[in-house]
Amino acid sequence: MEPNATLTALRDFCAERLGADLADRFVRLARPGFALTEAGPGEAAGRSRFGGRAMLEPGTEWPTCDGFPLSLIAVLDTDALAPWLDGVLPAGTGLLNFFYLDSDSEHADPAAMEVSRKLDYLDPQPGRVIAARSAHAVETAPPARSSVFDPVPWAASPGFAFPDTYDPAWKALDLGPDVDDMARVMPDTYIYDLLTDWSERPGALDSEDIAFGRPEFPTGSAPLLPNDDDPNLYHHLLQLSGQGEWYIGGDGGWMHWSIPTEALRAGDFSRAIPTPDIW
Repeated sequence: MEPNATLTALRDFCAERLGADLADRFVRLARPGFALTEAGPGEAAGRSRFGGRAMLEPGTEWPTCDGFPLSLIAVLDTDALAPWLDGVLPAGTGLLNFFYLDSDSEHADPAAMEVSRKLDYLDPQPGRVIAARSAHAVETAPPARSSVFDPVPWAASPGFAFPDTYDPAWKALDLGPDVDDMARVMPDTYIYDLLTDWSERPGALDSEDIAFGRPEFPTGSAPLLPNDDDPNLYHHLLQLSGQGEWYIGGDGGWMHWSIPTEALRAGDFSRAIPTPDIW
């Protein structure tokens, strides 16, 4: 099903349970995204994958943090994903390379931990996103001390993501004049109490690893950004719940990268930042 047809089916599903007006307002919170799962033969979304080598244009500098090389975590092939994203990012964006400072995996150089200890939780330096035009990108060998993870190609199943429980995006939802104060304080609870079969909706994203869409925060937090920036002005790029070889520290953690929406529309991925969720 193509995105407009899926969105219409999703709106109809919600209208049967919320009424047409509230359903229309609620579905405006939906953002197109992809559930990422390990690809079988012939299922890969272009060159999208976890791990492997970076796909960079010749002459691109390898990103560093305080002089220490970051590690390639994932690649998204936006040429394969673009038809579902409906203008979310510029045409021809190509491959997005996601980097982070690996200080916790079994591959990590011990010196990376010393670098990470100097950094604040919200410091953007440990992460970077670098775009490369597909026709020009080549596999690029990492510098010494940068971790390399076994590549896992991704299949990408399209759908629509909604805000997580404490996401400030809920504040924009008008529930109508007849709801009580508790519903206004907890709009997500009010909505999902009415959508008792929510898991059966059209366009559900059934994966903890997600491209684009909206982030999930299992710690019960919300998107945390440097300088108290408004999360509503950012767009989500990638969520990783954890992989066999790599995790971001703490007792557990999910990794996210986000970007100001106006930078995304301009194709300026130098402004993308990591927004990790660690407990």
